[in-house]
Amino acid sequence: MRTARTCTADAGGRAPFSFTAAAAPLPAEVVAEAQRGLIDWGGSGRSVLDLPFGSEEYRALAADAEACLRRLLALPSEYHVLFLQGGAYTHFAAVPLNLLGAGTGADYVQTGLWSTRALAEASRYGAVRVAASAAASGFDRVPDARGWHLDPHASYCHITTNETAHGVQLRHLPETGAVPLVADVTSDFLTRPLDAGRLGLFYASAQKTAGTAGLTVVVVREDLLHHALPQTPAALNYTRHVRQGPVNTPPVYAVYVAGLTFAWLERQGGPAAMARANARKSALLYAVIDAEPLYRCRVRPPDRSVVSICFDFSQPALQRRFLEVARTRGLVGLEGHPTRGGIRVSLHNTAPLERVEALAQLMREFARRHPCRAPFS
Repeated sequence: MRTARTCTADAGGRAPFSFTAAAAPLPAEVVAEAQRGLIDWGGSGRSVLDLPFGSEEYRALAADAEACLRRLLALPSEYHVLFLQGGAYTHFAAVPLNLLGAGTGADYVQTGLWSTRALAEASRYGAVRVAASAAASGFDRVPDARGWHLDPHASYCHITTNETAHGVQLRHLPETGAVPLVADVTSDFLTRPLDAGRLGLFYASAQKTAGTAGLTVVVVREDLLHHALPQTPAALNYTRHVRQGPVNTPPVYAVYVAGLTFAWLERQGGPAAMARANARKSALLYAVIDAEPLYRCRVRPPDRSVVSICFDFSQPALQRRFLEVARTRGLVGLEGHPTRGGIRVSLHNTAPLERVEALAQLMREFARRHPCRAPFS
């Protein structure tokens, strides 16, 4: 029988903290409530795992989660909230399947790994154009919006608000005129305020900022319904989900945990409070990166992500040693994306300031112990 990999606690006896991009640690309050729900959901004597998805109890649970999310986003009434399965990658296909029937094709802005994959998937279902790309510069920036080539007749324009593999983030939503703006907001969802009224559709896989793996939140404006291509599978048809309710079995437990997470975020002050905290945490790390020649962030400062801090070593052989030392201090999950390498620090809403401070201190100490002999040019 396989056993879980373990990591020793840090010098203070605290459990390891993971900065991985794969899934954010849930708040302790959410974990505690989710545990209670497994045994006795809401004092009913039943496990939440036993709730039939067609029951009044589940509908009430999902409605509460939706209501809280609407408050967090200040979501206008003409938007529909869908709790669906599949992860964001599934919706790389579902978005074009649902929207390409409304125009001559779609525009995609290429800012890193995930927007590239979204573009490639969408191209399977219709005409897709690259409206702007930072590929030539190694995805070290967001392409200047003044140079985007947008088709005024496009069904939609797709962006990825935060690129976890490259550490690039769109700080502001672009202006696309009458063309609906569609966004994959997976990795910075609810980490900052979102002007939802400027988006026609946005989607987020929940495990990074809004719960556990298995749930994708899709928010779609009413006027973008009824444009699905004929071959769209029923389970991926947003209009059918809106008009008929869940077409296939929803991820009940994941919706439950998402609702708990939304409520926790609301108690903390919502996305605005998260944005202030995350800005403080990221500033600590970027200050060390910019001060020490041992490290380099490839992304130009105006486009650096506040939640996905990516950097390299001027002496790449030292990276493995750095990760080993970090692990002894209870700081794990720092490896960069396999396609990109380097170090990646994911500052999810639950990343404690003291752990980020500990990481910044480690980076300073490590740089002093390993003076840079060949700084980046």
